[in-house]
Amino acid sequence: MLLDAWRLALGTLTAFPTKPPVSVDRRRAGAAMVLAPLAALPLGIAVAGVALLGHELEWPSLVTAVVALGALVLGNRAFHLDGLSDTVDGLAASYDRERSLQVMKSGTSGPAGVVAVVLVLALQATCLATLLAGTPSWRAAVLAGALVCLSRAALVVCCARGVAAARDDGLGLVYTQTIPVLGAALVWVAAAAVVAALGHGIGLDWWRGAVAVALALVAVLILVARTVRRFGGVTGDVFGASIEVALAALLLGLV
Repeated sequence: MLLDAWRLALGTLTAFPTKPPVSVDRRRAGAAMVLAPLAALPLGIAVAGVALLGHELEWPSLVTAVVALGALVLGNRAFHLDGLSDTVDGLAASYDRERSLQVMKSGTSGPAGVVAVVLVLALQATCLATLLAGTPSWRAAVLAGALVCLSRAALVVCCARGVAAARDDGLGLVYTQTIPVLGAALVWVAAAAVVAALGHGIGLDWWRGAVAVALALVAVLILVARTVRRFGGVTGDVFGASIEVALAALLLGLV
């Protein structure tokens, strides 16, 4: 079961080739979402590697940050940014639930979605650049990679019990309401402990990491609550949007 969950998480959240799971059910889907931060480890390693390369080649920190985010986007096929764009377009389209869901499913990006992607990427890039410039060392690179992985903890919020799927079909239906609220809370507590420890390693007060994780959790909760209110639940697009928002909030909280 765990092997299937791992393959499901890796295949869904990254562009890295992996064998398909033998079976997919709600139990395996929930386990895959809990494993999501670990499944994103190749993406975290890519970001950390670019950060180290930029330091060795003496790139400006903003250039390093943009290239690192480019590697991240390549590593997940821009899947989550597409979700962010579609989610914001749906929220901006209409207060009619069916109309909003139709806009999200169309696959095109409207002005609201494009602006949201630009703003979130700009926030991620500038905050990452500030983090790398303030502590240009391997510890900062490791922290950056860890933040990429831990931003995937946003998925346990989307899949927590009590958060319904917006559609009767689609990606969200398989994953939603598969994770107990206590289990989701424990994932975020673990994330706070990791970020606090890694932040302390680069000279930050231990509470800065905890505050950054709390900020990310609040941002994801607000996004999920808003989409549940507007769409009647979450979709696969909301999953992607929550990851991008969580990463931006984590970086913002640390700088």
